[in-house]
This record gives sequence, structure tokens and C-alpha cells, in this order.
Amino acid sequence: MTAPTFYPALRYRDPDAAITWLGDALGFTPKDVYRDDTGTVRHAELRFGDGIVMLGGFPDEGAEGRLHYEQGVTSTYAYTADPDALFAKATGAGAQVAMPLRDTDYGSREFSVFDLEGHLWSFGTYRPATAS
Repeated sequence: MTAPTFYPALRYRDPDAAITWLGDALGFTPKDVYRDDTGTVRHAELRFGDGIVMLGGFPDEGAEGRLHYEQGVTSTYAYTADPDALFAKATGAGAQVAMPLRDTDYGSREFSVFDLEGHLWSFGTYRPATAS
């Protein structure tokens, strides 16, 4: 298996809470968490299947920290073999449902939820890399 070449990178006001929520609600597991001298998360990598999402807090100043809220919410899609179980886990953890679990006309079973800071997460059985 080759390593992924695409790594979503998200910013959170409270990265520690995001790491906990993404684990509890969606099954992400921390790979690496790097903190500064004050204990603030500066960079974290979380695994989901064979993929990785990167996250961190906002820089103290500059345009990078403002972009997320000025430009809008992010949206990330991930493959899962069992969307029904993951949907039950996410809603059981209180995830706000953006799109209920459904079967699509292109053969996927999928759903979308918002995380605790408004990022949109979609999960389904569709795998773009294997689609013809």
C-alpha cells in the first residue's frame, strides 16, 4: 500500500477538545501531538483508517488565523466500510447531523455531521481512488 498524498489540515479554537471529540464521536486516533512550551497543541496528526488529518490551534496573529472564519467552514470526506456503525457512534456522542445516513444514486451509503467547531465531516462507502 502506498502512503496517502492528501492530508486535510484544520484549525480549531480548542484543539485538545477537537482531538477528544474526533476520537470519541468519529473514531480518530492520535498519531502525534506536538505542543509548545505552554502546553498548547501546535500540530497534531490523527489517524482514520489509512488516512491522516492534521490539526492545530490558530496562530496568535496574521492572516492564517483569520482565514477559517472569514472564508467559511471546511468539509472533509472519508471512506468507511461501516457507515451505519459510525453514524450511530457519532450521533451517540452528540454530533450535529448535517445529512442523515442515506443511500446515494452513485452507490454509496453515507452521512455528514458537524464537529464541535463547525467543520463538516462526511463518511461513506464511496472511494474516489477506486472509482472508474
